[in-house]
Amino acid sequence: MTGFSYNSIQINSDVTIIQKMGVFIKYHRVNQNLTQTELAKSAGMSRSTLSLLERGESGNILTLIQVLRSLKQLHVFEAFFEEPQVSPMQLAKEDQKTRYRVRKSNSNKTPKPDSSW
Repeated sequence: MTGFSYNSIQINSDVTIIQKMGVFIKYHRVNQNLTQTELAKSAGMSRSTLSLLERGESGNILTLIQVLRSLKQLHVFEAFFEEPQVSPMQLAKEDQKTRYRVRKSNSNKTPKPDSSW
């Protein structure tokens, strides 16, 4: 299985993407010499749910995560956990904008009464 570029994924319909995910799951299940029953039990679901997922007919994100975790393929979600890279210059600019204390303006203060001394 090879990686896809963003553009090649973008041109596919949602149904096609779901079907390709099912092919991915089945490929890795067969490659690991697991039956649908074994993988479904490992993922905590019924065999029929896994079968539907492999055919691209049904499923949700939780089901997908459970199956990918059982197949040790969660790395496909790595893009969701990438931290944005900030350049040192950008970091310095942001640091200059950071407020370290709060000052109240004098315009809202009521004048102090004169001392009677």
